[in-house]
Amino acid sequence: MMQVVGLTRGTLAAAPGVCQDCVWWQSRGNKTASKPRWAERAEEEFGEWGSVYIDDGRTVGAMQYGPSSLFPRAADLPAGPASDDAVLVTCAYVSDGGAEWVEKSLLLAAIGEARDRGAAALEAFAYRYPPDQEGEARIRRHRTVFPRDFLDDFGFLTVRRQGRVELCRLELGGLQPVEEGTRARVLRVVQEAFSPAPEPAPRP
Repeated sequence: MMQVVGLTRGTLAAAPGVCQDCVWWQSRGNKTASKPRWAERAEEEFGEWGSVYIDDGRTVGAMQYGPSSLFPRAADLPAGPASDDAVLVTCAYVSDGGAEWVEKSLLLAAIGEARDRGAAALEAFAYRYPPDQEGEARIRRHRTVFPRDFLDDFGFLTVRRQGRVELCRLELGGLQPVEEGTRARVLRVVQEAFSPAPEPAPRP
């Protein structure tokens, strides 16, 4: 059974181990943030600050996101900082058994959550790979910068560029909310995409 659950202090134990204590995005310079204090602030200001993808009781992926103000490191990155009015997707983790569709499912959930919370846009940092680096070279277990063509699939546009790094933005004002819950909708779409095709009815 597939589940996409919100990332909070209560569900953090279900996230990949590398995600449980990491405060790279929450810190800046030589000052290291406290993950518990940061998580408490994030939940007070925004609510769930990411998603965890669980398949048959096994965690296969996770993604962190929240208001850009929660992630000081974004100001240090090439092409930064992120916009004040945006929800920033900071990182994704996909397990060995995961695939690109897990990452896409998590990003769909982030888009839906940001839209439902009234954010103006979703932003993420991207890297424009050379044409000869394709396929597996772009799929990593842990990423903080996304392949530019991966974000292309969702309609992200470039805000600014520095070298091969770009800050990309998806405007959410034109996306209409639906009554079905965001995570339930994501799971339904994924399940439909990966369900076996129905057998054709025999001809008489």
